[in-house]
Amino acid sequence: MTLTLQSSASFINFKETKGVKTPDEFLGMVSFAQAKPSCRLVAKSSMQEAQLSHERIMEVRKIEKREKLHELTANHSNSSTRVPVFVMLPLDTMTMGGNLNRPRAMNASLMALKSSGAEGVMVDAWWGLVEKDGPLKYNWEGYAELVKMCQEHGLKLQVVMSFHQCGGNVGDSCSIPLPPWVLEEISKNPDLVYTDRSGRRNPEYLSLGCDMLPVLKGRTPIQVYTDYMRSFRERFNDCLGNVIVEIQVGMGPCGELRYPAYPESNGTWRFPGIGEFQCYDKYMGASFAAVAKAAGKDDWGQGGPHDSGQYNQFPEDTGFFQRDGTWNSEYGQFFLEWYSGKLLEHGDRILAAGESIYQGTGAKLSGKVAGIHWHYNTRSHAAELTSGYYNTRHRDGYLPIARMLAKHGVVMNFTCMEMRDGEQPQSANCSPEGLVRQVKTAARTAEVELAGENALERYDGGAFSQVLATSMSDSGNGLSAFTFLRMNKRLFEPENWRNLVQFVKSMSEGGRNANLPECDSSRTDLYVRFIKESHTKKATEVAVV
Repeated sequence: MTLTLQSSASFINFKETKGVKTPDEFLGMVSFAQAKPSCRLVAKSSMQEAQLSHERIMEVRKIEKREKLHELTANHSNSSTRVPVFVMLPLDTMTMGGNLNRPRAMNASLMALKSSGAEGVMVDAWWGLVEKDGPLKYNWEGYAELVKMCQEHGLKLQVVMSFHQCGGNVGDSCSIPLPPWVLEEISKNPDLVYTDRSGRRNPEYLSLGCDMLPVLKGRTPIQVYTDYMRSFRERFNDCLGNVIVEIQVGMGPCGELRYPAYPESNGTWRFPGIGEFQCYDKYMGASFAAVAKAAGKDDWGQGGPHDSGQYNQFPEDTGFFQRDGTWNSEYGQFFLEWYSGKLLEHGDRILAAGESIYQGTGAKLSGKVAGIHWHYNTRSHAAELTSGYYNTRHRDGYLPIARMLAKHGVVMNFTCMEMRDGEQPQSANCSPEGLVRQVKTAARTAEVELAGENALERYDGGAFSQVLATSMSDSGNGLSAFTFLRMNKRLFEPENWRNLVQFVKSMSEGGRNANLPECDSSRTDLYVRFIKESHTKKATEVAVV
């Protein structure tokens, strides 16, 4: 399979920055709002501690591991409600050869981000690039150049262990498949990837059904992920905890802990379809058959629900998801417990490996959970169920996830923080605000830190204002950090840039002085397009979580 990478033109035009030497010069040249440059990053030392009182130092040292995400960033502020903001780098930050893409343009962009007051950036460490040349053959050189560049600009780095493919999902501007040697094994044994009821294979991510089987040239997928994370630690050990402050462990499609229930590739799924269960590879099938037999329900183990519909149907169109459907029957509950439980076990295995590798490095671990907000206001929460979140009108599906993350001291990273209920089509029964409230409650109950991301690329003041409102809380369940999606040319347009700078400033001040417009002023595609049937065809192109 040919690996292709399309340029997303996501950087500042370097030709336009020729001769620019300082962040202030850069910002003045493009007429952006000026912001005082933050001090350069300093490794843990007496210099950093000297900025704090003795009492504060003692307090920080006593905080438990899971309660210290972004400790280094928090020390720069006197506000206990400060929320550091990171910015996601382009998906094609690295070339297919493993080098830093357009390094001079990246340098200019990082200079601007530093002057905006942003705490740092996030980057995907693609499995399909780093281990492309063969098992245990790692190429981290492009990432080493990026780490050095971030250090020089005083920016911190969040690195995602991206064990999924890039391409076929919302916002994917390039194609980075899984490593060729992995694709070779998949071609020999297609059951290594998730499969739906009609037999459609999904190459985004390896099926969790084979987690513990030596299907990758003698190694299990969990062993492969572990070796990869260990290699990263060995290569960047000196940078962990100072420049590299967070490792986000990928656990599924788009790096999220979920099944690929709503694949956009080839028009398979479109918003707001319910999606389909992904449990029909032979490994998942054998697992379900075994648990059904153990429960004395052999007939249940013949496969997943027969009445769960197709990708683009609505809950009421199916026997399983309708108001009083099979989802709430004895069989439905049995199946959903197994399906969601397998996902939790998968996350538990990978995070246990990550914890053992990065414990004591000073870098924090995080795990990402998808914001599946459509059909949230129905009884069955169909789209969440097909994705592996057993969340219904009668059951909290996010508390078990939060507790699993807390077990390993992992920060819960949640999306759709920028969305408002009023922006969604009534027919889809969406409630991103209700979903976020539920997740915040689950995180507080499980005593796990909560960080956030926006689900869609939005640059308008309305989205920023919603994140500000979501990030703050008087009851102790605000956000510990926020990562903004994403750095590209639109971000550096004057109006969008001013919004970002004001947003970062407001987040650093605990949500005060949030002088942001309340409208979508940057031509953002919102779900409201789906409200009118006349726009249906156009609406299917709108990005979703």
